[in-house]
Amino acid sequence: MSARLLLLALGALACAEDLSNLPALGTLERDRFELVAEADEPVLEHVVREGDHVAAGALLVRQGGGRVAAQADRARGARDEARARLDELEHGPRLEQIAEGRAQLAGAEGALRTATHERERAEQLAQADFASRARLDQARMSFDAARAARDAAHARLAALETGSRGEQIARGQAALEAAEASLAEAELRRERLELRTPRSGIVDALPFEPGERPPPGATLVVLVADGPPWARVHVPEPVRTQLRPGTRARVRIDGYAEPFEGRLRSVSHEPAFTPYFALTQHDRSRLSYLAKVDVISPEALELPAGVPVEVTFELSVAEARLEH
Repeated sequence: MSARLLLLALGALACAEDLSNLPALGTLERDRFELVAEADEPVLEHVVREGDHVAAGALLVRQGGGRVAAQADRARGARDEARARLDELEHGPRLEQIAEGRAQLAGAEGALRTATHERERAEQLAQADFASRARLDQARMSFDAARAARDAAHARLAALETGSRGEQIARGQAALEAAEASLAEAELRRERLELRTPRSGIVDALPFEPGERPPPGATLVVLVADGPPWARVHVPEPVRTQLRPGTRARVRIDGYAEPFEGRLRSVSHEPAFTPYFALTQHDRSRLSYLAKVDVISPEALELPAGVPVEVTFELSVAEARLEH
């Protein structure tokens, strides 16, 4: 009985070793990122060329900014107008405005007195049958209009002498904040007409030539970031269940006798091909899962992207389980 158990253990060990040696095939990659056009403005110039190495924050491409600059100027004018209006509300009316309001009230009161005399005279003539009914109605209408004008002038003068109310100042402050936000947005759009790289790397492609007008969202610059490369590989299904982020690996590349050190970054939860539930137990072993493996050896910094790689994960005997 003990001999049989020993044979089963040796068989499991052999299967585990076979499992740990199953390779994952793929290609070596580097982080790539694209800078896109924010507006449909023409490309003015390429500050760099394809293949140039650029530092973080370096200027790459300039776009024209005619319409964007006009929008920023309009936003600045609206901001200045809102600020002037708020200053007027906070400081209150000037003495000249109050004097003008008093003069307008005096003129309105004089016009009201004249209209009052005209109405009284028209009523007296109408009683003596020396004036028509139409003339009396006209005099009364003139009197009503003069009285309304006097009341309006009085209200304007009272508002000038009282000053701005709290809610008026609050509305003025809100209008200024909205205008400043619009200006900041317009300035940001103008700044983004100059494309700068967020990371150091190599300029891989400049799809648009100077003079061309890319649509918004079109890629203007493609960069390959500096830093260690990583391998994009397809993991066999028998190995997938044993992998965890951080699992160590050996990365083999043609032309190098010794493998490079690697560490699993991530592995997909979905198979790359037919769903597992549509397959038999025998067919499921043919599935593969996309994984990313960081190449952590310092010697790998200069490796080119796109070359084939073969990755073998370092699975312990206790971790490697394969049903017979």
